[in-house]
Amino acid sequence: MSDDIEAILEVGSAAAVEIAASALAARGAKAGTCANCTSPLLGAYCAVCGQPTHTHRRSVGALLHDFFVDIFNFDSRILRTTRALLFQPGELPAAFRSGRTQPYVPSIRLYLFVSLIFFVLLSVTGIAVLQVEVTATPVKVVWDAKGNAFIPNPAFEKDDANDPDVKKYIKPLIPISKEKASRSGGVFEYSTNQHFFSRIGAYHSAMPAAARKQLIESPPGRIDVPDKALSDWMQRNVYSSINRIAADPAALNGPLTTWLPRALFLLLPLYALLLALFHIRRRRDFFLVDHLVFSLSIHTFAFVALIAAAALAQLFEGALVAMLLFVTISLYIFIAMKRFYEQGWIVTTIKFVFVSGIYTLFFLLPAMAGALALSFIGGDIG
Repeated sequence: MSDDIEAILEVGSAAAVEIAASALAARGAKAGTCANCTSPLLGAYCAVCGQPTHTHRRSVGALLHDFFVDIFNFDSRILRTTRALLFQPGELPAAFRSGRTQPYVPSIRLYLFVSLIFFVLLSVTGIAVLQVEVTATPVKVVWDAKGNAFIPNPAFEKDDANDPDVKKYIKPLIPISKEKASRSGGVFEYSTNQHFFSRIGAYHSAMPAAARKQLIESPPGRIDVPDKALSDWMQRNVYSSINRIAADPAALNGPLTTWLPRALFLLLPLYALLLALFHIRRRRDFFLVDHLVFSLSIHTFAFVALIAAAALAQLFEGALVAMLLFVTISLYIFIAMKRFYEQGWIVTTIKFVFVSGIYTLFFLLPAMAGALALSFIGGDIG
């Protein structure tokens, strides 16, 4: 028997199973055959591929029983992962680093699942990531004795009228062309209000007909470009997008849900590289893959927090929800860094501040701005 054991240790798993099955057969025991890989079966599961022995043509009741047990059992992998993600910041990457991967769902699978749930829930509930409400306000035109036209400067306040320093840089009136001042319907000032996580249809464009006509004919910031190809591109992608947003505040939502996942997915390795840079002295203890798993867990929790924020935005003001979202994610990241990297409070605080600041200013905000710009000029909105 000892010779059989030594042989099992020297060969691969498949050959080891064959040797063990032969040893059992020599003693009169019968080994079954795996329905998946045809290897000999020595127990309830195949030792080569992991296929359970008894799975074929089970009753519907048994299948439903297994389904609900897997979902609602508090010892299930999904619930253990959920508890760790929500209430034990840093546990999932710490478990990966220490080799305790069996109790939890793999990080990349969890990230993809939660991010998918986020966008599916927004779609099902009719909540837009962003809505842009365009409003038009009539502006009084002032003419001087020479026939020059002016409109009031919104940056100039009445309280500043007697302040020479303010008047030096901010004029009470802004000159406009006579053509613009003489438009039928009057002159309008356009402004926008941004609404996050609001229901689609909650905001509507209610501009006067004259204001809409002027917006279509000459959008704010329009530049006359001599190059026809560039002019046509701007007309097709920029000015037409302005008009569509004016007609539908949720026009950007569709393209945003396409570009945001791509931008966020690109941020995952960038955040990991930033963490690796700040822990370069510990590169023998923390490999790049460890930082990447930590980044995955942080971004996964961020999606969970965004789902909660979208729900709270239906009940509370957007500013309050945004503040709660910022505080929650920041506190989570700080605790996760303390748990995962196992450093003192002062060192953790310093690294948290610098990593979060650099990531936000140089990675996150540019990525969000890029996603918004691509949604605006190249997203086929409307």
